[in-house]
Amino acid sequence: MPELPEVEALKDFLTENLVGHEVVRVLPVAISVLKTYDPPVTAIEGHEVTAVHRHGKFLDLETDAGPHLVTHLARAGWLHWKDQLPSGMPRPGKGPLALRVALETGAGFDLTEAGTQKRLAVYVVADPQQVPGVARLGPDPLADGFDEARLAALLKDERRQIKGALRDQSLIAGVGNAYSDEILHAAKMSPFKLASSLTAEDTTRLYEALRTTLTEAVERSRGVAAGRLKSEKKSGLRVHGRTGEPCPVCGDTIREVSFSDSSLQYCPTCQTGGKPLADRRMSRLLK
Repeated sequence: MPELPEVEALKDFLTENLVGHEVVRVLPVAISVLKTYDPPVTAIEGHEVTAVHRHGKFLDLETDAGPHLVTHLARAGWLHWKDQLPSGMPRPGKGPLALRVALETGAGFDLTEAGTQKRLAVYVVADPQQVPGVARLGPDPLADGFDEARLAALLKDERRQIKGALRDQSLIAGVGNAYSDEILHAAKMSPFKLASSLTAEDTTRLYEALRTTLTEAVERSRGVAAGRLKSEKKSGLRVHGRTGEPCPVCGDTIREVSFSDSSLQYCPTCQTGGKPLADRRMSRLLK
């Protein structure tokens, strides 16, 4: 799933390639991708893109005197830029293509979604705050005003595991499964540590890991073409998705805890005092 760094890079890429250009065609190939119907998706046709914004993991294309096209790529969605879009009409139900946006230059982008779980979402709204997922977002962890005190205040009453708290978009916007693993590894913190139990020292380590991990990931992604962002993300991850590999910090074997629809990776030596975590739901440290 694209998270804050990749969506930030897509925002920068689209700012460079979309702003100042007119949208001449919006073609929904998979109708299920549209989550709003009034105004229709065609309402942005004939309008110039004036800005591209990021709200957590949401991309927001703003048009002049027209609505916003907001999209969430979900787990298996992606944006593919094309300097010259194919001619002809794509056939619904053939392949992963969900929506196409064409510019007056002939360039544009496709939104695609792999797999059978169709969660890619596109909204056409007058105000991004009309999108429920945007309206409920917590603060952006890379915003200037997001300091250590703000993080401490967010976590002090959170009686749940820190891994889940970091992934909650209504608490902190933009962090998902992969970067929460990376942040907790950098902070030398167990993913099952109770968020409200963090000491002042724990909070300092977590804050520094949060800001550093995300900032470095954004810098790695900046300037990378949209089509290469997925591989760039994977290459920069130290523990997530690397079960069985040696930890780049201490050399211990990276382990995994699996859930019904996701998994987490961690280093026992760096994060849990050398103790493996039980690989089942509602896991506790093995004693």
